[in-house]
Amino acid sequence: MNLQLPDAVATYFDISNGGDASRLATCFYADAVVTDENRTHQGIEAIAAWQNEARQAFTYSVEPLQAVHEDGTLTVTACLLGNFPGSPLQLNHVFLLQDGQIRSLEIAP
Repeated sequence: MNLQLPDAVATYFDISNGGDASRLATCFYADAVVTDENRTHQGIEAIAAWQNEARQAFTYSVEPLQAVHEDGTLTVTACLLGNFPGSPLQLNHVFLLQDGQIRSLEIAP
């Protein structure tokens, strides 16, 4: 990862790339919300289950390419490469950060 990203966001991408999922609580609020593929996951347990489900279904890596701060959000465009239909994909990860942790994350093309 060549970008300078806030610690919570860098940790999220490390976990997404196979890092220790027990660290989710260090980067997300306990009641954080993640929206991905039109599904919403709220709370650390639900976010961990979402991460685990994705890891079991596919082998993939996520490489942040660009980061833009705007109107209180951080949008990170990342390349997703793996053994899933449509690979590789470029997806936007829109983070709402508060006090150094992720309050919400929306992932979309």
